[in-house]
Amino acid sequence: MTELAGVGFGTRAIHAGPPPDSATGAVMMPIYQTSTYVQDGVGSPRDGYDYARTKNPTREALQQTLASLEGGRHAAAFSSGLAAMEAIFKSTLRQGDHMICGQDVYGGVDRMLRLVWSGLGVEFDFVDSSDVDAVRAAIRPNTRLIHVETPSNPTMTLTDLAACAEVAHSAGALLTVDNTFASPFLQRPLSFGADVVMHSTTKFINGHSDMLGGALVTDSEELADAFGFQQRTAGAVPGPFDCWLALRGAKTLHVRMPVHCSNAMRLAEMLAERNDLDSVRYPGLTSHPQHDLARRQMDDFGSMLSIDLGSNERAERFCGSLRLFQLAESLGGVESLASVPARMTHASVPAEKRARIGITPGLTRLSVGIENVADLEHDLNAALAT
Repeated sequence: MTELAGVGFGTRAIHAGPPPDSATGAVMMPIYQTSTYVQDGVGSPRDGYDYARTKNPTREALQQTLASLEGGRHAAAFSSGLAAMEAIFKSTLRQGDHMICGQDVYGGVDRMLRLVWSGLGVEFDFVDSSDVDAVRAAIRPNTRLIHVETPSNPTMTLTDLAACAEVAHSAGALLTVDNTFASPFLQRPLSFGADVVMHSTTKFINGHSDMLGGALVTDSEELADAFGFQQRTAGAVPGPFDCWLALRGAKTLHVRMPVHCSNAMRLAEMLAERNDLDSVRYPGLTSHPQHDLARRQMDDFGSMLSIDLGSNERAERFCGSLRLFQLAESLGGVESLASVPARMTHASVPAEKRARIGITPGLTRLSVGIENVADLEHDLNAALAT
C-alpha cells in the first residue's frame, strides 16, 4: 500500500490500496475474475489465495481503500448492505442477548430484526436514538449492541455519536453506525467512538447505481477476524467486478459529494420557503431540530432530504410529475431519485410504527444528484405546481 500518512481525503481515495500492478504496471487494480487459484503444493496456497470466497485481490483493494477513508484499520466487503448488517449480528449476538436499534432505520434492517433475529432468541428494542437518555434507559444487563443510523432513513434524524458511544461502552456493549447517508467524506463515526461503521457501498461510495455491495470498517482486530470468518463461512461476498466498480466510484467521492451537498442545500432552502408542504427535513437548514449537532458531527449536510406533501395521493401526483428526479428506490447515485418510503423502502415496517416515527403517507424522500441545480429546482417546482 502506498504510504498515505498525513495526506488529504481525495489523495487517499485515489491512492489507498495496492500500488500499480507489479506484473504489468497497470494503474487501475485489475479485475481478478477467478474462482480459484493454483497452489504450489497440497495445502500450500500462495499468500493465502486458495479460493475466491476467502480472498480476492480486487476485493482486498476495495477493503483497504474503505478502511483508509473511514480512518479505520480493517474493512470487510459484503454482497449488500443487509449482508453486512447480518454479519454484524452474527458476529456479536447470541441467543438471550439484547440489542438496541434506532427506531428510524432502513426498512430492511427493521424487517430482519423483527422477522429473523427475534425468532433466534435475540431480544431487541427500537429506541429514538436522537434521545441519548432514552438509549441509556433501554440498556439491560444483557445488552450487547447499539445500532444507529445518522442521518436516519428517511426522517433525517441525527444521533449524537460520541454520547451514544459513551452509553454503549459504559454498559460493555458495542456501537455500530450505518454511515451510508453521510459517506466517509462527510462523517467518520470511528473518530467519535463507534466500534463498527457499516455502508451500503451501492450508494454514495459507488455513486453510479450500477452495483450492489456492503462493507464494515473497524479498528478492532477481534471484530475484523469475526467479519472475515463470516465472509468465509456465510459466503455473502461481492464479486470482483462489483468490487472494482465500488473501488472506481470511491476514487471520485470527494469530487461528487460537494456538488451533491450544494445542490441539496439550495433545493432545501427553496422548498422551505414554500407554504404548500407540511415539512422539509434537511440537516443543513437552521430549522432542523438537530442542526447544531449536524454542524459539529458532519463536514457538510449531505444530499438526502425529505418533504411531506400531506397525503399519499399528493405524493403520488408529485412523483408522477417529476421529469429529472426518477421514481426509484436506492440513493446516492449521480442522478436524482425520489421515493415514497411508506409505499416503497419502508413498506415492510408496521403501519403503527411508521406513523409513530413520522413516516407519513405523504413523506417523500429525495436523493439529490449532481445535475445542474437550476434544472432540478425547475423540476421540483413544476411537479409541485400539479
